[in-house]
Amino acid sequence: MGIVNVTPDSFSDGGRFLDAGAAVAHGLELVAAGADLLDVGGESTRPGATPVAPDDERARVLPVVRRLATEAGVPVSVDTRRASVAADAIEAGAAIVNDVSAGRFDADMARVVAEAGVGFVLVHMLGDDPRTMQDDPRYDDVVDEVGASLGVRVDAAREAGVHDDALCADPGIGFGKRVSHNLELLTRLPELVARAGAPVLVGTSRKTFIGRVLAEATGATAPLPPEQRDDGTLATVVWAVDRGAAVVRVHEVEPAAHAVRLLTLMHSLDARAVA
Repeated sequence: MGIVNVTPDSFSDGGRFLDAGAAVAHGLELVAAGADLLDVGGESTRPGATPVAPDDERARVLPVVRRLATEAGVPVSVDTRRASVAADAIEAGAAIVNDVSAGRFDADMARVVAEAGVGFVLVHMLGDDPRTMQDDPRYDDVVDEVGASLGVRVDAAREAGVHDDALCADPGIGFGKRVSHNLELLTRLPELVARAGAPVLVGTSRKTFIGRVLAEATGATAPLPPEQRDDGTLATVVWAVDRGAAVVRVHEVEPAAHAVRLLTLMHSLDARAVA
């Protein structure tokens, strides 16, 4: 899943693709690089981000979704917490809704998704506000609690009429988690895959925990900036796919696509050798 941020304040590439034409061009480049689907977002959900008015979010994403749905040749996802924005994006051609609140922010979201018959990505976030989700997050057992929460949200989506084959669960790396929580979620990912009740999407791309881990390894005093986290991201991509993730969400598509293709081939050869 290639990321298309149509925002001025996303943590990694905010402002680079705020113009609709630039965002569309970027999306097409990601497809050429190997993206199987594109995720278009008009509201940053980084820690501390300021909420965007629905009309502003709509104005950012709809022109991009409309063109990419026609030109990209891959499914287009809209990254939004608002049912009204999701409905308009679906009308514009979006085939998936990626909701960082897992349908908790807007009670109409699951109904909109179900009635449209589109895909639904349910993301775990501690609390219900990106502005405060990183304020001292605590878990007794992060894997158990995230898995249980995702199971509840997946069941709620099913009850609203979303089909099983339309569902995807995301443990929400970086959404109300400390570095140790993110690492434990990745380490124990097979447990989440087994209990999520839907295919699992993992989004680690350029996130702060990678910058912190790499900084500590090199003796740096501050987290590496987002543009220096792609090698670390690639390591997490390979790790996640190897442990059962069905989708990985990334900024830099080409290295991830190459790595996944090679990993898939290696598993295939290994399976044939065993047979």
